[in-house]
Amino acid sequence: MLDQSTLKGRVIAATLRLAAERSWDDVLMKDIADAAAIDLATLRREFPSKGAILGAFMRAVDDAVLASAPKFTGSENTRDRIFDVVMARFDVLAPYKEALRNIAAARPFDMDLMRRGMASQAWMLHAAGVRTDGMLGTSRVAGLASVYASVFQTWLDDDDPGTARTMAALDRRLKRGEQSMRVLTDAVDGADRVATRILKMFGCDARRETRPQPPAQAESPPSPSI
Repeated sequence: MLDQSTLKGRVIAATLRLAAERSWDDVLMKDIADAAAIDLATLRREFPSKGAILGAFMRAVDDAVLASAPKFTGSENTRDRIFDVVMARFDVLAPYKEALRNIAAARPFDMDLMRRGMASQAWMLHAAGVRTDGMLGTSRVAGLASVYASVFQTWLDDDDPGTARTMAALDRRLKRGEQSMRVLTDAVDGADRVATRILKMFGCDARRETRPQPPAQAESPPSPSI
């Protein structure tokens, strides 16, 4: 997954090797530079922090998952599609599990890293064919991020080659999330119906219906979308 013929790939790979060998807090930027056979100035130009290196790793994982995402026929339900995509992500992460254990144990806090994590979950939903726009879409991204964070901890401790514990935990959490999203969708639909009634009370629909129509013009090509 990591192209070590590039500087970026070499740095990420070196960082993960070090993280697999020691506590994440004990991995220094100078150690990373030495392991990648570069000087600190070169490392700084590429990555300003360890968090930035992890962010680049997460993006590489996103790319690997999206490039090999399961092909769906349309007969699968949404929960099954999300399940398959998340498990595909764990398959991509498997070679780096020891490093990720040590990184997770340190609980690094980095706002850019958190934003990158949310973006990753949005792309996992895209791969599953799930919309992420609007209020419901934002809720779906946040919901999957919560599910993933919980199941990720299970996966870190799951040494079964078949990842049975991980799959059971993911299935359980997705079922719960599906129920929560159903409640939220009903609430949003209800709010939309109330808003529509209020607009009608104030005659908003009537104004639209009685608005004078512009005179007919010669047909012209549509404007490009921006």
